[in-house]
Amino acid sequence: MRPEQDITILCVDDEANVLKALQRLLMDDDYQILTAECGEEGLAVLEREPGIQVVVSDYRMPGMDGVDFLKEVYARRPDTVRIVLSGYADTAAVVSAVNEGQIYKFVPKPWNDEELRVTIAKAVELYLLQQENVSLTKELQDTIEELRMVNDNLERMVEERTQEILFKTKALASSHFILDSLPVGCVGVDLSGLVVTFNQRAAELLRGHGDLQLGMEAEACLPEALQEMLSRLQKKGDLFQEKIELGQHKIRLTGSYMKSGEGQEGKILVLNADLALP
Repeated sequence: MRPEQDITILCVDDEANVLKALQRLLMDDDYQILTAECGEEGLAVLEREPGIQVVVSDYRMPGMDGVDFLKEVYARRPDTVRIVLSGYADTAAVVSAVNEGQIYKFVPKPWNDEELRVTIAKAVELYLLQQENVSLTKELQDTIEELRMVNDNLERMVEERTQEILFKTKALASSHFILDSLPVGCVGVDLSGLVVTFNQRAAELLRGHGDLQLGMEAEACLPEALQEMLSRLQKKGDLFQEKIELGQHKIRLTGSYMKSGEGQEGKILVLNADLALP
């Protein structure tokens, strides 16, 4: 993985020649190398330089040994990748202490230059992968939070829409009840000529004079006199009245062309039975 940020490596060893050897080993790589000659000095550098990604430390150092130093590094900067260098005589002690410092690799002294370079390169790659994982995890958490908010908004909108539908359903039921309670017959026809509504009184008055049904063509289910009235209604504001006879009833027929503010258009027929014929 090619780093997209500057990589800084802190090397800690009480022997100046070891530090110089590490600098020479890594001089051809695109790293910034910082050095310290003891654990305490290494911690001071760590506090002063926030951009350190990899820490390489010798095990045997006066005062704070390498494992204790790396344990402190882990406590302060757990995102760093930590490598410990040690002679073969210290291998058993170092291996048993690796987990305490959350150490990535133990490299024995004297090291093989190419193997150490590869180890450090892999440590850099591990750091970048960890950072990418942190970034992706943060993005995932943000996405989950956004989805939660969207879901909450959808639930709220569904609830509001449900309440609106319930209200409209109740209002529609009430309007049908009111329509059926009128003492006059009412028939509504849309501009395509389909019957879209009628009340109970209209059904009674038109019984035997057609097969009045919702969704049917007005021409197929309304008497000729009503069809003629519909044909006269051509524009908003048209309002006509006439008297017709339907069987035993004299009917005052009123036709009205209606257009709502929302653009809905249609024709309304009102049938008022004046009196029964002998």
